[in-house]
Amino acid sequence: MTGSVSGDRVSRIGDRGSVIGDQGSVSGPLITVYRSLITYVEVTKPASVALLVFTALGTMIVAARGGAPGPGPAAGLWLQAIAAITLATAGTNAVTCYIDRDMDAVMERTKHRPIPARRIDPPERALAWGLTLLAASLLLGWFINPLSALILLVGFVDDAVVYNLLTKRRSPLNVILGGFSGGLPALFGWTAVTGSVSLTPILIAALVVLWIPNHIWNLAIAYTEDYRRVQVPMLPAVYSLQKTVRCIVSTVLLMYVLSIVLGFVGPFGWVYLSVALVSGLAVCVGNVGLLLKPTRERAWAMFKLSSPYLAVLFLGMIVDVLGP
Repeated sequence: MTGSVSGDRVSRIGDRGSVIGDQGSVSGPLITVYRSLITYVEVTKPASVALLVFTALGTMIVAARGGAPGPGPAAGLWLQAIAAITLATAGTNAVTCYIDRDMDAVMERTKHRPIPARRIDPPERALAWGLTLLAASLLLGWFINPLSALILLVGFVDDAVVYNLLTKRRSPLNVILGGFSGGLPALFGWTAVTGSVSLTPILIAALVVLWIPNHIWNLAIAYTEDYRRVQVPMLPAVYSLQKTVRCIVSTVLLMYVLSIVLGFVGPFGWVYLSVALVSGLAVCVGNVGLLLKPTRERAWAMFKLSSPYLAVLFLGMIVDVLGP
């Protein structure tokens, strides 16, 4: 009897093993697909996408509540616009990762990205992925209105072509010439709701453009040797640290002034103006401190502060126009 029970137990264990084996054969491909999906999301730089999409959402809300006559847009338009700008920024980032794949493989900061790490191989798959996302965004943008689609296309051209292909490896003014695209998601948000352009969205877009040098150049200070190694003439790689920081502080002060002017020109009240005054002052003080004592550690701290500052500023706009 003992032998019979032992035999049954072995049989059940064997059956369970076959089930586990079957599950393993199914889960293996699923895990591969999941990892591949994560990798293709990673090549779009999702953190960058999230911030730019938030600027578009912010101007959409401002336009709907304070800048557009009549009833606000339907829910379908909101979803379509958010999808369009998400696909556009994600697709553009994937294409620029393809363009920069050679120097990304050398730079310490970027060598673990999907293309140089060969998690996307061959690299042309990333290019095809990016162009597919971009095409989808342009189609969605066209169905919103032609002006919005044009803004999406111009943003791609300025970032991928003007910045990455034409100026990034040739001119220390690359961030200035290619920074125009950073303000276009905010402009897109306005046109998606109103179908037109006015002074307020132009100033909001200009605010983002003036934010970009502080964001990029402070990062470049922290990784100056990386840029020198790949011979990219980012400002701190070709000029002194002191001169670079003076340029940063100049753009930060202009950004601060413009953020306050926007509080009086745009459909805002005391909430946005208070947020702009306090958060902008913190960024100014931090960068002036960097000017007085320029170090890579302080530049890195200012880089880490820059994205939360922009998010808080746009959050202030949203809260202001949604409030009573």
